[in-house]
Amino acid sequence: MNSQRVNEIIGSMGRAKVLILGDIMLDEYLIGSVTRISPEAPVPVVDVESINHLLGGAANVAANICALDDEPLLVGTVGDDGAAEKLRALLKEKGIAADHLVVDRTRKTTIKTRVIAHSQQVVRADHETRHELSEEIEELAFRRVAQAADRIAAVIISDYGKGVITLSLLQRIIELCLAKGIYLAVDPKETHFHNYRRVSLITPNHHEAGFAYGRRVNTMDDLIEVGNGLLRKLEARAILITRGAQGMSLFRAGCAPTHIPTFARQVYDVTGAGDTVIAAYVAAIAAGADEVEAAIFSNAAAGYTVGEVGTAAVTKAHLLKELEHNIKNGRLATAGETA
Repeated sequence: MNSQRVNEIIGSMGRAKVLILGDIMLDEYLIGSVTRISPEAPVPVVDVESINHLLGGAANVAANICALDDEPLLVGTVGDDGAAEKLRALLKEKGIAADHLVVDRTRKTTIKTRVIAHSQQVVRADHETRHELSEEIEELAFRRVAQAADRIAAVIISDYGKGVITLSLLQRIIELCLAKGIYLAVDPKETHFHNYRRVSLITPNHHEAGFAYGRRVNTMDDLIEVGNGLLRKLEARAILITRGAQGMSLFRAGCAPTHIPTFARQVYDVTGAGDTVIAAYVAAIAAGADEVEAAIFSNAAAGYTVGEVGTAAVTKAHLLKELEHNIKNGRLATAGETA
């Protein structure tokens, strides 16, 4: 892939509606410094200097879609609580509609509180409800998706295992997307892995992929067996396995794997990197990219976001800068296809 093709794809972004269904979270950051150890226990005392709130989980996927100028339609549940109000306010700030959210009074809005000192996470505390949706709430969520089906280019399922993506809801969404010809991408939870059958794309990391297949990924041979094996088992169109410092590997039926090296220059925080990967991939597909090009885009987006503290949404300008840097400094892909 050359600079002209990069500009063509980026120039086509911003015309699609993408529906995101999944576990919506509020990310809270307590940021400060450590100068002493607690006299009560052998733990650091963090002097909190600021508190930040960011969109997390499926809401962060929506923020990434929005940052790439596409229109996100966010479907999921929130509680009837103060955290939901903060989340709605953050969505409004980003220009993301909250019209498709479903209020479930039996659940609390998920909050993930991270304590950060000297750019390092000290501890995380989670406030959440993990029981599955009731039939009534599930039906409301499905209706939100079905009502939007004729005006969306893609669906992203963001499954963090908090109870929103039930087996019955997932099966109904898959059937709907297959019937309507809607591109369906899944950011998986490993315990649900074998439920994601016949999807367009699934984006596990190498640990999740190995767990799902029953083989630890230690070598390239392991990776190839796991990637191709999952592709067959799930009958998926493509599987993109993220591999941390080793980059990403794309598996497609009838094609040799494509390996894309990482170009992240310094890693500060991997929070939300999976959200960025799937959002950038789907945005590229909606803009006319093929699967290898979309994987290269998502790799560049991940390289940017891990260099930022907290969940960072990648813009088209960020993507262009990262991709130009990658083109200048090395090959973008190896094996099955090169760019």
